[in-house]
Amino acid sequence: MEFSKKETIAYGLGAIGKDMCYALSAGYVLYYYQDLLHLPGTFVGFVLMAARIFDAINDPFMGVLVEGTNTKWGKFRPWILGGTILNAIVLFALFAAPDLGLRGLKFYMSIIYILWGVTYTMMDIPYWSMIPAVTSNARDREHLSVVGRSCAGVGNALITVLTPVLVGVLGGANERMGFKWYGLIVAVIFVIAEVILFKTIKETQSNEKMKTTSVREMFSALFRNDQAMVTVAAILLINTALYLTSNLIIYFFKYDVGGEAWRGNFSLFNMVGGAAQILSMMILYPQLRKHKKNEDIFKICLCMSMSGYALILLISVLGLAHNMALLCLCGLLVFAANGMLTVLTTVFLSNTVDYGQLKTGHREESVIFSMQTFVVKAASGVAVFLAGLGIDLIGLVGNTNDEAVVAAQSSSTILGLRLLMTILPIIGLVLALVLFIKKFKLTDQRVEEITAELNGAGGEGE
Repeated sequence: MEFSKKETIAYGLGAIGKDMCYALSAGYVLYYYQDLLHLPGTFVGFVLMAARIFDAINDPFMGVLVEGTNTKWGKFRPWILGGTILNAIVLFALFAAPDLGLRGLKFYMSIIYILWGVTYTMMDIPYWSMIPAVTSNARDREHLSVVGRSCAGVGNALITVLTPVLVGVLGGANERMGFKWYGLIVAVIFVIAEVILFKTIKETQSNEKMKTTSVREMFSALFRNDQAMVTVAAILLINTALYLTSNLIIYFFKYDVGGEAWRGNFSLFNMVGGAAQILSMMILYPQLRKHKKNEDIFKICLCMSMSGYALILLISVLGLAHNMALLCLCGLLVFAANGMLTVLTTVFLSNTVDYGQLKTGHREESVIFSMQTFVVKAASGVAVFLAGLGIDLIGLVGNTNDEAVVAAQSSSTILGLRLLMTILPIIGLVLALVLFIKKFKLTDQRVEEITAELNGAGGEGE
């Protein structure tokens, strides 16, 4: 059955809506509860880390529940619609916290955030898993995957760019109120997008079963494949560096760059960084690939990203943090490198599947790629915990909710913030580079040899 243009648009809208919801939660919960509601950063970071790791472990169980579903609306769409409605309610509650006192607020935040993760998984797993049930055409399936991933990037970018500006517009000097109404708007957009998807796309009967992988299977496959272990470790280090930046950058613009226009400057920086990330994947990487090996591009990207962080630190120390041209140049380096690193780690992980088949005689594609999702979620959890812990250690004190002018932090706190946001990511990237140089074997030449061996020997183990 051919998939219509209308259905493709509906699927893309679904990705935009759900990733707007995800980006708001992933990028601003630490800031909202620590800076605006004054919960300890270490506590908030620990809750976010525990919830995200639980969410990663919970994915396979959600897959089993969806696989056993059979309704007149299909297997996947009921979960998408139900999970969306529940998740939208929880998202609003997450950014509309009542005044409960310190102990009550800690309990409220813990419960609501865990519920947010569970309800988001309820709709996210079926969203990506439904593709085989809506079209049997291989080309349509590939196209839908690309549309979904691309539109997810659009949803993420919209939140990254618009949040600081719209929160200021909706709440004025009261950021807490701004987040409340902004959370409601995002929740409504989320529901509308998924309702359109639910009504437009029709599932067909499919004999294909969802590929669900347990955490035990993931780690078992990983330990049998040394190159998968190296690649996964690199993904963990690179994504931890990225998520550290994404959680701390708002503090940097608010308290270091400062000024009445800090929200607009923050949006501009995010806009430049987001564009650089997308264009690097679509244009820069393909151009570099014509002239250089993947392993060389990977090293270049790590060095680019480290240079960007080092320049941010230098600019800040020299008192030039208010110079947006310089800051955006740094953002170009960091985010362009990250875009290409995302592509490269996916390519490397794919190559480890062939490597594992040659080594063990077993092809474990779905298991290896399930590990990627698990590790990215774990990395985001570790990063947000480190960010929260670091905020407490440097003594950063959030503003009260009705301050029109951002309160100044001490010089030692600002220095600590600069170091947290730059040195920690650099350390992670240096470790990734050292690991890659010492342990990574799947060069372009070796991948060609493995392909030839598999084609010639039918994938027999060594």
